[in-house]
Amino acid sequence: MKLPKIFTSGFTLVELLVVMAILSILATIVIGGFRSSQMRGRDAGRKSDLKQIANALELFLHDYGKYPPASGTQIAACSYNPETETGTACVWGSGTMNDTKTTYMTTVPKDLVAAQNYVYRVSSTQNKFQLFARLENTEDKNCINGDCLNPGITVTCGGTYVCNFGITSTNTTPTETLP
Repeated sequence: MKLPKIFTSGFTLVELLVVMAILSILATIVIGGFRSSQMRGRDAGRKSDLKQIANALELFLHDYGKYPPASGTQIAACSYNPETETGTACVWGSGTMNDTKTTYMTTVPKDLVAAQNYVYRVSSTQNKFQLFARLENTEDKNCINGDCLNPGITVTCGGTYVCNFGITSTNTTPTETLP
């Protein structure tokens, strides 16, 4: 008499574990790539923000012959009064850089990461400016001195974050100490 054949189709435990390991490795690679693309996207936004702010500062220079004053690390050109040459600090992310006749920037942008800020510095004669941000991608070639981890400046962009990217007026550099 012949014994009945046992139904044996399906995967063994070892085969299932191998497939799960391969899927885990692929998921790790995909998630890592997604995070780095998000980081590079935020950095591109920071570079664009600083360029737009610099353009607004150049328009202000054209109108007044000098850059707006600073209030701490912010631009003091919201509701700027040309008669008294004063303005209120433009809060990053909500301030409007304007005077009585011109709007230079409707909303002064802010860093997308809550713990980080942009930094504005101007010389005492208001003929030079520096704008700083902190890039997340440590491989970025646009960092100050080409070194994102050691940019050679001590400007902080919020908390313990050292700024590593800068845009300046044409007559200065990000590493120059402004008088």
